[in-house]
Amino acid sequence: MRAHVGVIHGTLVFEPAPTLHGDRACTFDAEVAGAAGLHSKGFVQEFQTRVHRGEVRGLYLRTDGGDGKLVRCASGAVVDVAVDLRPSSPTYRLWMTVVLDDLEHRSVWLPAGLAHGYQALTETADVCCCVNRVHRPECETRIRYDDADLAIPWPLPVREPSEPGEGPLALAMVEPLLHEWFGVLA
Repeated sequence: MRAHVGVIHGTLVFEPAPTLHGDRACTFDAEVAGAAGLHSKGFVQEFQTRVHRGEVRGLYLRTDGGDGKLVRCASGAVVDVAVDLRPSSPTYRLWMTVVLDDLEHRSVWLPAGLAHGYQALTETADVCCCVNRVHRPECETRIRYDDADLAIPWPLPVREPSEPGEGPLALAMVEPLLHEWFGVLA
């Protein structure tokens, strides 16, 4: 497995090495992650979500300082999107995409302060997220996936799921709160 730096400050993309047997892959290696600066002992929960072709989930944003997450696709394929919303970050307001699937077994580390979402590219896809803070739904909001200020080009026509809670917000509505939520970049 190898790790390389992502487009957004603090992100890492992990790519497993091919194995002698095509029926298995190492999807996480604590030594490789640690050498790249990710300390996995802090993971406290893992979630798995099933999405259907064209469906977009997110862009989720935690409002109490954020959480870091290691994201992979266990089955199917998704385009994973992260948006840097840390005002003190050198990549503030930039977004990046990574295709995560069950063939390459790539995963991506997203530090706290990023909005996160994904779109299913296959009929169904199972997305797994290991997080470093306990999930608190009352501290979660969503940014509109089609926000004009971000102009994210989703690869497929968007199929919106019915998600619990309030509808997504425009980036302009949450931007004045970002300093309070994320403070100074660590």
